[in-house]
Amino acid sequence: MNARDRAPVSHIGERALRAEDVRLLTGTGRYVADIDLPDALHVAFVRSPYAHALIRGVDGSAALNVPGVVAVIDAREMATYVEAIRMPLGWPTSDLPPDITPYVLCPEEVCFVGEPVAMVLATSRYIAEDGAALVMVDYEQLPAVSDMQAALEPDAPKVRREAPSNVLREFRVGYGNCDAAFQDAPHVFRETISQHRGGAHPMEGRAMVAQYDKHHGALMIWASTQMPHELAFTVAKALGLPDSLVRVVAPDVGGGFGCKYVVYPEELAVAAVAWHHKRAVKWVEDRMEHFLGAIQERDQLWEVEVACDERGTVRGIRGTMLHDQGAYTPQGVNCAYNASTAVTGPYSIPAYEMRVTVVQTNKVYVIPIRGAGYPQGTFVMERLLDRIAFELGEDRAAVRARNLVSPEMMPYVKPLTARSGRPIVLDSGDYLDAQRRVLKQIGYEEFEARRLAARREGRYIGLGFAHAVKGTGRGPFESGSVRVSSNGHVTVATGAMAMGQGLNTVMAQIAAEQLCVPVESVQVISGDTAHTSMGVGGFASRQTVTAGSSVHYAAVAVAAKLRKVGAYMLKVDESAVTLRDGMVCATGGAGGTVTYSEIARLLRGIPGYDLPPGVGAGLEATIHWEPTDMAYAHGFHACEVDVDIVTGEVRILRYVATHDSGTLINPMTAEGQIQGGIVHGIGNALFEHMRYDDQAQPISTTFADYLLTTATEVPPLEISFTESPAPSNPLGVKGVGEAGTIPVTAAIASAIDDALADFSIRVSRVPVEPVELVRQIAAHEQAAG
Repeated sequence: MNARDRAPVSHIGERALRAEDVRLLTGTGRYVADIDLPDALHVAFVRSPYAHALIRGVDGSAALNVPGVVAVIDAREMATYVEAIRMPLGWPTSDLPPDITPYVLCPEEVCFVGEPVAMVLATSRYIAEDGAALVMVDYEQLPAVSDMQAALEPDAPKVRREAPSNVLREFRVGYGNCDAAFQDAPHVFRETISQHRGGAHPMEGRAMVAQYDKHHGALMIWASTQMPHELAFTVAKALGLPDSLVRVVAPDVGGGFGCKYVVYPEELAVAAVAWHHKRAVKWVEDRMEHFLGAIQERDQLWEVEVACDERGTVRGIRGTMLHDQGAYTPQGVNCAYNASTAVTGPYSIPAYEMRVTVVQTNKVYVIPIRGAGYPQGTFVMERLLDRIAFELGEDRAAVRARNLVSPEMMPYVKPLTARSGRPIVLDSGDYLDAQRRVLKQIGYEEFEARRLAARREGRYIGLGFAHAVKGTGRGPFESGSVRVSSNGHVTVATGAMAMGQGLNTVMAQIAAEQLCVPVESVQVISGDTAHTSMGVGGFASRQTVTAGSSVHYAAVAVAAKLRKVGAYMLKVDESAVTLRDGMVCATGGAGGTVTYSEIARLLRGIPGYDLPPGVGAGLEATIHWEPTDMAYAHGFHACEVDVDIVTGEVRILRYVATHDSGTLINPMTAEGQIQGGIVHGIGNALFEHMRYDDQAQPISTTFADYLLTTATEVPPLEISFTESPAPSNPLGVKGVGEAGTIPVTAAIASAIDDALADFSIRVSRVPVEPVELVRQIAAHEQAAG
């Protein structure tokens, strides 16, 4: 059988092996720390030991006496390197006051422990660290605000002297008539819910190498970032350079989870020094710096109430939420906004009102970490539904079923808007069917028998579950280019960012589907501003939707050109050709083939000869696809836990999850993303807590104090998918990167409640700490006599 007679192979839905795995697993990956340039200067930052203080002076003379120390740079000198010593606001908006962003180097008033005050340049990082220890900073300590509730007190000290108050912003989200919903409601229940502050903690921290290119008068940057184009634009603006003179490459990125979704002061400082001193400069964050200087998320306090009827059908939800923003705002208040609009999730709630106060404290600033506020809003909703079921003596699954948006209601337009201003539209899926399947798989109906058997052994087990939806594919666009070279190689370039999630493999599958070539033959270039002039980057579970759609349309355009030119070269009608294995094949009795490389060479142009009629030069296309609506992924999780009532330890016995992420391009990478999301959520639920004392001093600054989930805490994860294609994009895909995290804390809290029902314990604070469970159990037993 020859090539033109074979049926085309579909690559969409194929469990293609990840293109990057061989390189990463054999130790040949290349991270920023691996980029060693001759004569590079290494940076160590001098960071504030105080949460709030005035800077009276910086003396680097002792450091300059250390052999190998080249320079000590403070804010005064840095101000001569950059257009403005203050960082630009990442997403400018009229809703926010001026002067809320951090400084490249702090000139006068430090506002959190770890804020960069000066930088030491030396011939090695070790020497730079020695020099930094000798830099003398004269501080005048000021009162600090550590607690967001205390920050609202009339006599509370200001987080920053320039701030009019410690309240950054107040806003309301909602719809319907909550007053009417509550007025005659048969039942009203109230909850106080607290959610911790935590970090992202990817395996690779922040890192950057900047090199002055004397031959082109340009700046070359390697950075561990989720947003190469944003970093390039910000550096160019800060240095007063044309965009064309700054190139950013993100090599292998060892995870991001949101903490690299921002341009940091340290990055601008490194770039500015490299440009000014015409030297290569390198900085690789250590773990302590990550605890002190990388963004964190959460610290939210909710006071909420729910009105419902006798069967648990919700009539309305209302309340308040305090959100700790930290000392500065480098981008916006999207975490607080997302959390407040995510509460109603997959449910049909007639009335909703949430009043949000964004508070500033003397802590590192807050930017969304994996889930971007959705886990917090979901936790509130699911806790309220469990409370309804408990108070009314109703089945928890039945209460959820009564309130879910049904398939017949799709597309379901919520009277809320995403932060883009567009309406929230639940587009497709069957949430109730997902609930039924997972509860059947985990043995919900048989659970009481298991509970009784465990109780006879002195064990307390419980079963919990939770729904979640996540808007994915956030705009405004993403770039995708597809090119066939004159040797027949297919190259895809995109402004999307690969950071461990298998992006390059998925993009290759999308292009290969249209061009009918093997997936492994497609080269994908991401995270390089030299290959794509425009790009947005990796965040908000957006890339398969946005970049995937751009690559799809670009590949469709290239495939159409292949067919047109191939038919011209084969002297047949365009309808009589098909694409197979890098060739255009004439079908039927005509016979004949022409390779992609032959077509590409023809379209490269032959001096003195015309191109084929009706086509332009080159065999490539670039698309910047713009989504008009978001695609809403859904997940339902259930877990069974065993709680030791003596030690408070929570052990997860089983974890079952199903997800609807639309059309699955690569089920294997999708499973990996959901697994990673669940593990991240387990950490949020049971372990991760960034603690500060009452002077805003961080006291969780090592992994001995700040616990992460390890393999021993994770049971086998039983994951399945349904595919309800999203109508808003040509591939029907929905994002998957964050979806696995969103329902986890709620499902685990529900299971702990169930396990400890005899002690009337209800989890309203995460992470769930063993000592707190033991305290509550003891208090219940004492009250019971």
